[in-house]
Amino acid sequence: MKENKLIFKIEASEEKMKLREYLRAVQKLSGRLIKGAALAGRITVNGNRAKLNYVLKTNDEVAFDLIKEESQNIEPEKMDVDVIYEDSDIIVVNKRPGMVVHPTKSYQSGTLANGLIYYFREKGENCIVRLVSRLDMDTSGLIIIAKNQFSHMALARDMVKDTFEKSYLAVVHGNMSETKGTINLPIYRPSDDSIKRAVDERGQDSVTHFEVMERFKNSDLVKLTLETGRTHQIRVHLTHLGHPLYGDVLYGIEDDKEYISRQALHAYRLKFPHPRTGKDIELEVGLPKDIIELIQKINES
Repeated sequence: MKENKLIFKIEASEEKMKLREYLRAVQKLSGRLIKGAALAGRITVNGNRAKLNYVLKTNDEVAFDLIKEESQNIEPEKMDVDVIYEDSDIIVVNKRPGMVVHPTKSYQSGTLANGLIYYFREKGENCIVRLVSRLDMDTSGLIIIAKNQFSHMALARDMVKDTFEKSYLAVVHGNMSETKGTINLPIYRPSDDSIKRAVDERGQDSVTHFEVMERFKNSDLVKLTLETGRTHQIRVHLTHLGHPLYGDVLYGIEDDKEYISRQALHAYRLKFPHPRTGKDIELEVGLPKDIIELIQKINES
């Protein structure tokens, strides 16, 4: 099946390159990916298994088989998985609030990964869960999962580029003084056992672009686009400015349980180049029910 293989046609300008050099320099594949596929005999030239020092000729057809036997120690669980986009390389899902993404000591089951393993098995796909992006348990919204080693490598590589955009919607306390701008403040982890982060000059560069989408009585609905991806970046930046998220028990300044039971943060938009074609994929999902209800409560108060 063509969707399970990468097919490359060698051009005249690529003649005399060694196969290893071509795959790394031209196709931007990682050394680990190339080595594993070569050892398993999953790289062929003109239908024949090829060694990595093979010297390429014009019009050679290089085939890179993406399918390999692999398993993951995650128990499949039947659950509703809200699939927003899917093809042979990636799947993008809309995670509900209160769901852990991957099993931990505290959460062995009921995670998104448990549901995805079941989903893959039901479809007869031998995929493991390769997370490209993550969300906190109480943050809802879009998450990308790679369905093979190649797409995971390509997306991880591209995440640091300007072509990869992650945008969120948040409901914050107070009306921001500026309706649009950039927060460029370093974020620091005080100690290895600290969950909480803070703005501190000793921290890593952290950049968040913001735009107020709607104003309410003493609160705003804010769009936030990440230029960097530090842990709790949006929550730390907004709290530092005096506008913590509604429901944020870690960084918030007041008890919002009457309004919402988790931080009002939703990953609503993704834009990224497809790992195989390079064409941009743009996806959006609307606000979840609890944030819609939060806005209604704010407007009624």
